[in-house]
Amino acid sequence: MQRDLAQLEARIGYQFHTRSILREAMTHSSYANELRARSKREVQCNERLEFLGDAVLASIVSEYLFREYPGLPEGELTQRRKAVVQSSALASYAREIELGAYLLLGNGEEKVGGRERQSTLENAFEALLAAIFLDAKSADGDGMETVRNFLLPFVKKELEENYSPIITDPKTELQQLVQQAEGDVLTYHVVGESGPDHDKVFEVEARMNSNVIGCGKGKSKREAEQNAAIEALRLFGEIE
Repeated sequence: MQRDLAQLEARIGYQFHTRSILREAMTHSSYANELRARSKREVQCNERLEFLGDAVLASIVSEYLFREYPGLPEGELTQRRKAVVQSSALASYAREIELGAYLLLGNGEEKVGGRERQSTLENAFEALLAAIFLDAKSADGDGMETVRNFLLPFVKKELEENYSPIITDPKTELQQLVQQAEGDVLTYHVVGESGPDHDKVFEVEARMNSNVIGCGKGKSKREAEQNAAIEALRLFGEIE
């Protein structure tokens, strides 16, 4: 069951002038599709807001990092931005405000645990940013500043508690390390899958010239590859 949106407004510290845009931000495509099929009613899901929210997110984070770290080169700024806007980080922000509890989901999505799905939470958080931006702007306010005040505490906390410049993008770090020796080739291979379709776990091996240098597991192939790269970096003594 979806919680009262007034509770969400209290959690985020922002009261919407137009509640309908918040409802749209919390409407998953599965709910909109089921409603359309069942009653022929057209309901807008949050995918368009997600598109806008992604742009608002990138703009605010980029400006913040540019001003906060005046001595860092572009590459390191990019690493930090990736760390705080990647799917797992956005999903963690969403979990902090229990955003999943406020989503409108279709019955099928509800049954497979959609309220805790990382991609669903990530998208809903981006849609929420867009909804705040549009609502504040339509009320003759500064949409970007309103979103900035809401978003940056999450970003700052992520950088302080979870950011590591060495392993933010372990696949890139490992690729650069391997390329130092001419002729070495780095590849990733899925060697196992387990669990139901909605909650699979992938096992991946990182191989250099067909030799296994790292193994990793994850909820997606990308996550498993990143974890395999981390193990390989440990093998080479690049990280502890």
